[in-house]
Amino acid sequence: MQFRSPPQTTTTDGAVRRVGFELEFTGLTLEQAAEQLHNTFGGKLNKDSAAEQSLQTDDFGTFNIELDWDYLKRKAKEARQQDDGHEWVGFLQQAASHVVPLEIVCPPIPLDQLERLDELVAALRKAGAKGTDDSVIAAYGVHINPELPSLDAATIDRYLKAFALLQWWLVDAHEVDPTRKLSPYVDLYPEAYLEAVLGESNPDMDTLFDQYLKHNATRNRALDLLPLLAEIDEPRVREVVDDPKIKARPTFHYRLPNCMMECDDWSLASSWNLWCVVEQLAADPIAIQTLTERFMERSRPLIGVSRRTWQKDISQWLSDRGWA
Repeated sequence: MQFRSPPQTTTTDGAVRRVGFELEFTGLTLEQAAEQLHNTFGGKLNKDSAAEQSLQTDDFGTFNIELDWDYLKRKAKEARQQDDGHEWVGFLQQAASHVVPLEIVCPPIPLDQLERLDELVAALRKAGAKGTDDSVIAAYGVHINPELPSLDAATIDRYLKAFALLQWWLVDAHEVDPTRKLSPYVDLYPEAYLEAVLGESNPDMDTLFDQYLKHNATRNRALDLLPLLAEIDEPRVREVVDDPKIKARPTFHYRLPNCMMECDDWSLASSWNLWCVVEQLAADPIAIQTLTERFMERSRPLIGVSRRTWQKDISQWLSDRGWA
């Protein structure tokens, strides 16, 4: 499967836009996954602790791979610093492997080189990696961190409006796993925020901040803007959400896709290409205006907009244009 190219492929300074991916999966030990990562990209592999390794590559920068359990990572670091060989850290690592996913955090990859990531997916699959369907209790997924073309208010507003109009459709399009739907990590924007975003024409940066932090003072959103807002004004974000996991960066943090690592026909392109529908709409102000008017017209007192009806409408609209 090919990775779609979004309408805007460069930033305002002319550089090729980049995208970071985070893959959650199980079925391998930390060492086995790190070996596949190293075999794919080469570079220097570093064992940072019993729960974390990193790979420094010439082509892309540093990949990080870790057991996604903060408690274990902290204790593993303490054991290494004290050099006392806590045997129970190894025991925790073994126990955690059954319920805690491994996570590979990729560095920002240029849009024109995303195909290289499917080489990694194929290698992990062949080694025995398994994704979302492997656990009934863990919400394994793929996170996408697309760099924005620009960090001005107008650009951010267009993306927000595009996602607001598409979020219900995207849940179905991604076939989000029921376990992940029940988790808080991929919560959609509340309808009050949708109406605030869609009802505001040409908001300035202060308005974008105020609206977002009022309705979404949490990392648990399908499209998390806190890293992006922290990149623009980190103190303002931390006044409302002082979470050490918020890492400032000029990207969105998109959490909806499943990780279907074990499926032979699954590619990261399938996740990316659905995100590109947001990119397509964000680049079309006339389409945004048309759909915004339709959405607001369908809002009813107390009950708001019918999700089922809007999903049907937006599906037909996208199909008519060949966007999905």
